[in-house]
Amino acid sequence: MGPGGGDPDGQLAVKPRSKPQRPSMYKVLLLNDDYTPMEFVVHVLERFFGLRHEGAVEIMLTVHRRGLAVVGVFSYEIAETKVTQVMDYAQQHQHPLQCTMEKE
Repeated sequence: MGPGGGDPDGQLAVKPRSKPQRPSMYKVLLLNDDYTPMEFVVHVLERFFGLRHEGAVEIMLTVHRRGLAVVGVFSYEIAETKVTQVMDYAQQHQHPLQCTMEKE
């Protein structure tokens, strides 16, 4: 017997493991409009994305200047929940703020 304990060349037969697939990630985006107040957008970013005030203001300004901004990257279920929460909240407050998601 070889040093591998029964395998003559000392090598153990190891079946290669397949790497578990990482779940797809989704970007959550806020879109600019000409009606939603900037303060409301900042509030939404703080409330639903846990951003501090300074970060929320920075993202709101990016949305304002560029037309949209990525607010976070999440698994599908979390991204979908965030989009729904933001859209429902904006509608309750009669603002046309749009939030969407796309695969990263």
